[in-house]
Amino acid sequence: MATARDLMHTGCTCVKSNDTAANAARMMAEMDVGSMPICGADDDKLHGMVTDRDLVLHVMAKGHDAETYTVDQLPQGHLILADANEDVDITMAKMKEHHISRLPVIDNHRLVGIITLADIANRMPETAAGDVLSSIKA
Repeated sequence: MATARDLMHTGCTCVKSNDTAANAARMMAEMDVGSMPICGADDDKLHGMVTDRDLVLHVMAKGHDAETYTVDQLPQGHLILADANEDVDITMAKMKEHHISRLPVIDNHRLVGIITLADIANRMPETAAGDVLSSIKA
């Protein structure tokens, strides 16, 4: 049985909850990613996710100063997570059900990796990535 841990990639960088939106945007640009996990300022616990879309819609479009607006001020919905030891079919079902292309993976309440569509495409049968992608595009 393959698990989420087998599918994820490690080495993800968190933006701290007290970091500014501008810093989050710079970090995303440097890493060429469209989203980042938000971890606590004093711990590595996952608090949420920030996307480039969040920065545009909730900071820039509303006229907030990105140099002072912190990522913990961004609206956060219900955070969908994968447990590192859960079966990959459950993980992919979560991505399909919630129409998400990136899923944080936790182990003992700590962020250990992220699963993206690219991870699915590279590690699963060809149809699996298409199946998840079609649910996101819908």
